[in-house]
Amino acid sequence: MLAKRVFDLIVAGILLVVTLPIWIVIIMGVLVSSPGPIFYRGLRTGRHGRPFRILKFRTMRPDAERVGGGTTALNDPRVFPFGRLLRYAKLDELPQLINVLLGEMSMVGPRPELPVYTDRYTAEEREILAVPPGITDYSSIRFSSLDTIVGAQDADQNFETNVLPEKNRLRLEYARNRTFFGDLAILALTVRCVLLKLFQRRAS
Repeated sequence: MLAKRVFDLIVAGILLVVTLPIWIVIIMGVLVSSPGPIFYRGLRTGRHGRPFRILKFRTMRPDAERVGGGTTALNDPRVFPFGRLLRYAKLDELPQLINVLLGEMSMVGPRPELPVYTDRYTAEEREILAVPPGITDYSSIRFSSLDTIVGAQDADQNFETNVLPEKNRLRLEYARNRTFFGDLAILALTVRCVLLKLFQRRAS
């Protein structure tokens, strides 16, 4: 666990410095595109069930959680155009490097979930909460285009029925079988997944 924490601090620190120019561009883009705060601070369940605030660049209108559900639907009208670009490239996730530095998250680990879902975890699924949540894991890669999967209608219901059980299976698998080299493989697959999406967008 100490080695993983040291790895997280080194990688998150380096990425934070390297991506700083991108942060500046994104911050300016969010401020120009939509009135409201720069960051989204969503409540999530962390390790051992402790709640924390996950950080993301805001991609939706400020009142998004009051006017819609917790799942982003395909072509969700709450997402402003610049925010849609950030979500597609996964750049809205960059502020989670701060969560990693604070010890609330890890670079790799089960993606943190909304309390409304973790409160329903079975005894077996609660094993997921025994490890720190992460920026990426196998479920992030499997459902990298989540809005397309849940569709434009009944996104929350589609997520609960068709996505959440598989995400929890993958999270549980990670929690039970995590290794350092497995984490490196997940990071490599995540980079590959993001790059493939960007190249596909350029080609379309």
